[in-house]
Amino acid sequence: MKNSTQVERFNKLLDFLEKRFKTSIDINEIEDISFYSYRNINRIFLALQHETIGQFLKRRKLEKAAEYLKFSDNEISDIALEIGYSDIAAFSKAFKKYFRCTPSRFRNSYTLLQKITNQILEESNKKNESLLKFEIETLPTFQMLYLQYKGTYENVKGIEKTWKQLLKYADKRKLLTDKTIVLGEVLDDDEITESINCRYNAGIILTEAQKIEVEGMFKVKEVASQKYAKFIHKGSHESCFETYNTIYAHWIYEVQLEFADAPTLEFYLNDEENTSQEELITEIYIPVI
Repeated sequence: MKNSTQVERFNKLLDFLEKRFKTSIDINEIEDISFYSYRNINRIFLALQHETIGQFLKRRKLEKAAEYLKFSDNEISDIALEIGYSDIAAFSKAFKKYFRCTPSRFRNSYTLLQKITNQILEESNKKNESLLKFEIETLPTFQMLYLQYKGTYENVKGIEKTWKQLLKYADKRKLLTDKTIVLGEVLDDDEITESINCRYNAGIILTEAQKIEVEGMFKVKEVASQKYAKFIHKGSHESCFETYNTIYAHWIYEVQLEFADAPTLEFYLNDEENTSQEELITEIYIPVI
């Protein structure tokens, strides 16, 4: 899709589907946004996303349900309604087919794992007397220029390539300064979403004076003000998973906050080219209510 207008329409369709996947979507709405017949846009969607529009919507519903089961105490029937299933039996059947277990078993498996992990950590904390440090911070609304990477989070080269493309694009448009804030937006949980569908946005925050007309797959979005629990990771970006594991393992006993339905943010405080891997600092912002 080299035509900029077609790319823009496809991006708008993706954004629309992502915002509305919990609700009923009429075919006419899809045709109005894409300027294609549903049959043709579905063919294009399948070629680019490797799934049909219907498969995409169903997958996002079930992945969101899995997130709620994993991170909330909401009743299963309420979760089914939240993601657009009025029939609990239909939801359970679809969930079991996708995740190969019932919603209740899925939740119980994570609850048991959390309990075992916490018992181990409790013993470790008794010996080390170390507590997980974090701060509560509310970030203001900001504009973000970004390029999306899609695939396994373990593909370091693929993510690095995305960053190089974004920074080259921003540099050509003179958007980079010494004060530019660089961040990543983690949209999916790789324990729930298949690795080929995991999304990560490489981005920079735009100032009020910086106006840009985006092209191709580069996008600008507004990130709404949100409260976060902020944690600090020191070390290579690849080793961030260790800090994430520690955060989630300590969540019930030490953090004791409810997760918000929003992406996790990572702010990168120093330049990887001029800083050793051991000295890199990443601020991890987990959205909370």
